[in-house]
Amino acid sequence: MIRKLSILFAGALMGATAMTVVSQNPGVANAAGSDTYRQLAIFGDVFERVRAQYVDKPDDQKLVETAINGMLTSLDPHSSYMNAKEAAEMRTETRGQFGGLGIEVTMQDELVKVVSPFEGTPADKAGILAGDLIAEIDGEQVRGLTLGQAVDKMKGDIGSKVTLTLVREGAKKPIRVTLTRDEIKVPSVRHSVEGDVGYIKLLKFNEQTTVGMEEAIADIKAKVGEDKLKGYILDLRRNPGGLLDEAVSVSDAFLDNGEIVSTRGRNADETRRYNARSGDDIDGKPLVVLVNGGSASASEIVAGALQDQRRATIVGTRSFGKGSVQTIIPLGQNGALRLTTALYYTPSGRSIQGHGIDPDITVQQPLPDDIKKQMGLDSTEELVRGESSLRGHIQGVDETDEGSGSLDYVPPEKKDDLQMQYGIDLLNGVKTNAMFPPKREANNAAN
Repeated sequence: MIRKLSILFAGALMGATAMTVVSQNPGVANAAGSDTYRQLAIFGDVFERVRAQYVDKPDDQKLVETAINGMLTSLDPHSSYMNAKEAAEMRTETRGQFGGLGIEVTMQDELVKVVSPFEGTPADKAGILAGDLIAEIDGEQVRGLTLGQAVDKMKGDIGSKVTLTLVREGAKKPIRVTLTRDEIKVPSVRHSVEGDVGYIKLLKFNEQTTVGMEEAIADIKAKVGEDKLKGYILDLRRNPGGLLDEAVSVSDAFLDNGEIVSTRGRNADETRRYNARSGDDIDGKPLVVLVNGGSASASEIVAGALQDQRRATIVGTRSFGKGSVQTIIPLGQNGALRLTTALYYTPSGRSIQGHGIDPDITVQQPLPDDIKKQMGLDSTEELVRGESSLRGHIQGVDETDEGSGSLDYVPPEKKDDLQMQYGIDLLNGVKTNAMFPPKREANNAAN
């Protein structure tokens, strides 16, 4: 069962965020006072002097965009201005679909390396393989391009064509293939079956996330059988966030009732509450949620709701601690404004801004010494991420000197993943803990 809640939103920020979108409305802003206009006159004077006297002729558009961004970033790390191109890329990211080829790529030796083609996409149908190196795009050398520039060249209008020149291990000469771009849906959900346990990993919160999670649950039930299923692991580690409505919808999938999250702005009448509807998609089965220092914003909304409602046991380390909501305000052809307009609160009234979600059961996942060496860290140092460490962040009401966040490392091999294995052991009864399963109060104050 897929739920859609009627809440204002459709946008996302690469990185940790939960956001809403509003229509353009120039009448909303309050009129500035006379002193403010005098300050703006100073800005105009400085702008003209830079244009006229700077040693090199500056780009006017870049000057203005930089000035606007300077104003916004002085507020907090998550407010910013997006020009038209950046706003379009943001919309593509939140939709989770675009015109392209369907390959996950990285950079290697100045060439684009195929990590994996997505099943059923133009790249998959053309026989492109994991490990292939893309040397040319439409006859242009990839060397000298950034990964982002190369990806932009492979994206395009649905139905348009692009020619790739591939270098493949074992092939005697480069392989040239011409592909027709199609609509690509970027997977935001991965899942597997670990014995009698269902494992679901959410990579981000875009418009495809709830649908993907519902499909994952159905597939797990079909493979294991509902009678045999011992429970589920929901992995939110290294998930930077995304759409607020998707965070609400994902939480709702596991809850029968009660509040999921509330958002509170500058004025009391801006408070909004989001509540669960009846129906638990996993039929009351035990649920373990994994979090770490890379779990931010929308991920923290889900973890906080399931923790406060005693629906899941949270395992791992303290989350990132981003408890603010950004509103995307379209500016027509001039791009969009991303502005922090509210803080969100868990059902019990907690603000996690600058603090994060504390796990019910702390399980550390150390960073291996060889990776520390590559990063220039000594054996005693840890790389910790957290909102409280960001310059200019909004001070959280529950923020402490201890700060938010933790290490966000997740091992590539499941056998080395201590947090995941702990969750599996809990569900299988190999490990026991007083926090699992969570004790649900008959009259939970959050309901």
